[in-house]
Amino acid sequence: MKRGIDTLIPVLGDQLSPGLSALRDADPTRSVILMMEVAEEATYVRHHKKKIAFLFAAMRHHARALEQAGWRVDYVRLDDPDNSGSLTGELARAIERHRPARIIATEAGEWRVRHAMELWSDKFDVPVDIREDDRFIASHAEFDTWADGRKQLRMEFFYREMRRKTGLLLTERGEPEGGQWNFDKENRKPAARDLTMPHPLSFAPDDLTQDVIALVADCFADHPGTLDGFDFAVTAADAERQRAHFLRYALPQFGDYQDAMLTDVPFLWHSLLSPYINCGLLDPLDLCRRVEASYRAGHTPLNAAEGFIRQIIGWREYVRGIYWREGPDYTSRNFLDARRPLPGFYWTGQTDMLCMAQAIGQTLQNAYAHHIQRLMVTGNFALLIGADPADVQRWYLEVYADAYEWVEAPNTLGMSQFGDGGLLGSKPYASSGAYIDRMSDYCRHCRYEVKQRTGPKACPFNALYWDFLVRNREKLGTNQRLAMPYRNWDRMDADTQRALRAQAKAFLAGLDEG
Repeated sequence: MKRGIDTLIPVLGDQLSPGLSALRDADPTRSVILMMEVAEEATYVRHHKKKIAFLFAAMRHHARALEQAGWRVDYVRLDDPDNSGSLTGELARAIERHRPARIIATEAGEWRVRHAMELWSDKFDVPVDIREDDRFIASHAEFDTWADGRKQLRMEFFYREMRRKTGLLLTERGEPEGGQWNFDKENRKPAARDLTMPHPLSFAPDDLTQDVIALVADCFADHPGTLDGFDFAVTAADAERQRAHFLRYALPQFGDYQDAMLTDVPFLWHSLLSPYINCGLLDPLDLCRRVEASYRAGHTPLNAAEGFIRQIIGWREYVRGIYWREGPDYTSRNFLDARRPLPGFYWTGQTDMLCMAQAIGQTLQNAYAHHIQRLMVTGNFALLIGADPADVQRWYLEVYADAYEWVEAPNTLGMSQFGDGGLLGSKPYASSGAYIDRMSDYCRHCRYEVKQRTGPKACPFNALYWDFLVRNREKLGTNQRLAMPYRNWDRMDADTQRALRAQAKAFLAGLDEG
């Protein structure tokens, strides 16, 4: 094949960073960047309409920014009549168009796409250089070195290593600011409605984004969620505006209230920055340094700065390391042998359990819910009913704008559903209605009574909690962190135990019928 350009550089939808490793030493005058909207990536799960619209709009704006920076961009739109529908198919067509001497790519973020990329060198008569994604703080090798030989891979100890590597929130002597590494115990206050809460910025769709919204409405009408009120930032500049707004108005109280939930208040003091971080519009380490600067300037309390930074350089980096270390079969694990399908109301939000209706309803509306709503409401309920963790994992991947398998699967299948048997979490995150009542006002407005365990008005979480523990005792009974709940169960009289199991059985039967 007669050669044309020097380098063809595929850039994926979550690689919207100007400093991407694949671009670093390429000559813009002798290279072509290939960006592709393909049906395969939009439909391998039924992604939320707003998630697809956000990513396609961000990709189109990023392509424009790359062109303005001097790059030549070959952009394939979803509605191109010759679109093959897959990344590999579009790469094949681009090779025919441009006849490159080589292909340089930054590694994919998940096993499914990585496998496809690894086949490119055999499939095409073109050398393929796949580079590590160095937008993360810990390389694959660094995480594996930390993990090797450890009996338990606890995030807290990995997080301390990331603090030392970055120098974030350390004193001149290299000690943690405030004398401790973790201020999580100071980050669990319930919120009151009389507090003045900030509102995140809203970005009106421009013409380019409007075109994408129309495309998504036409092509993905059967996908969950709505496109109404689409207001995501879709450019790096607007993502940076959202970042600045969070740092000034929300971060100072983020620490205190990051676990709180309020009826009809979806955002509270959360940043709404995770979609922009995970697709590449924001640099996570730069964001953390700005949070640290806010603390050192006296604008932000230490528990807020540390709590936010821990989520980025601690938890986010940690789950990525787990995902790649454990391999492509991680998502098939099912330690508790849970097999129940997810109830239909996960796609409608139509349930009398107000906490579930709130968390699911705002998810379908906004493609967003914060971490406690995901873990302790929708995730907790799925765990208690014995939902298949593969189905749960797939639902979270579908409905959240920040969800990619590398970050979502360990959080959902591992931490939330205990599908990996305790690799991530030292115990299942199972709770009765008491936790939700403590951290929210949901129970005050619900038709169920959170303090009742049996009867027609009893909160379903209560009996389900005990039923979960009992039916999984063979696998969980030796877990030291569950010793007290099991002792409490054993102290109950037989009539109470039978009533709780019967209550749970009747509720689960209703789910199966519905």
